[in-house]
Amino acid sequence: MNVVALAGGVGAARFLRGLVRATAPEALAIVVNTGDDREFYGVHVSPDVDIVTYTLAGRVDDARGYGLAGDSFAVIDALAGYGHPTWFRLGDRDLATCLHRSLRLRAGAPLSAVTDEIRRAHGLACRILPMSDEPCPTFVRLSNGARVHFEEYLVRDGAPGDVEGVDLSAARAARAAPGVCEAIAAADAILVCPSNPVVSIGPILAVSGIREAIARSRAPVVAISPIIGGAPVKGPADRLLRGTGAEVSARGVARLYAGWCDGFVLDQRDESQLPDVRALGLAARAVDTLMRDVAISEALARTCLALADEIRRGRPRA
Repeated sequence: MNVVALAGGVGAARFLRGLVRATAPEALAIVVNTGDDREFYGVHVSPDVDIVTYTLAGRVDDARGYGLAGDSFAVIDALAGYGHPTWFRLGDRDLATCLHRSLRLRAGAPLSAVTDEIRRAHGLACRILPMSDEPCPTFVRLSNGARVHFEEYLVRDGAPGDVEGVDLSAARAARAAPGVCEAIAAADAILVCPSNPVVSIGPILAVSGIREAIARSRAPVVAISPIIGGAPVKGPADRLLRGTGAEVSARGVARLYAGWCDGFVLDQRDESQLPDVRALGLAARAVDTLMRDVAISEALARTCLALADEIRRGRPRA
């Protein structure tokens, strides 16, 4: 079974740990959000690509939720001593990854090729595909009229609640990276990770060609809610959903996805919302989606794959 996963952020990385155990890694293509990408300290940082890569390689710093386990921060601390703003904490070995990326990009290599080099350096069999080779910065619009890059909103400013909208115009002007639409066309199942719908999945869908490729695909699309009990497990999804006019609930995320998804998996704590989700025309399941360990992640992945198979066969169970 060829599987495509749309991914961004910590929730996606934790889900993918289980997915690579539930399917053949070499048959898995992960399309990753690059709306968070930005230059810091003179290097190109791809936060979502790197957390997916580091997590699947077993090297992520779980305590921090980003970067490499056991990394040091000598460079950042030295830069702080020179008066540089260092609100974006980049570890020394993490910096080496980003420096390699930057050197290769400056030499003319596309982001997709460099991402594959880093993936292979970490010994991963699955494919990791940035959504585009072109810059696609996501900006958050605030009630005071400010328009800030998502990393500034999240890390520097602490994700304030006065969100009025999200600017995905750069993603809309970009083309899908090589291999993205081809992977979707060849997929037997497309899974939407429990990522922020607004700033992780939204930018991927905004890129020219990706949503159209999904619409043309015969593969069932199954999404996982990142909202449990009316709140995100991690991150500012509640503030961004509310700021863009969506209900902060599993049902609210299902409404956002109903036009292009076939199935939806929500947490067992939100089981009462199953009728509302099914009323949207989605085949739905309620299971444990709080990924406290890899076993739960794997079980969740198997549920998603089973639901996709039922949809493909035309026999989803009630």
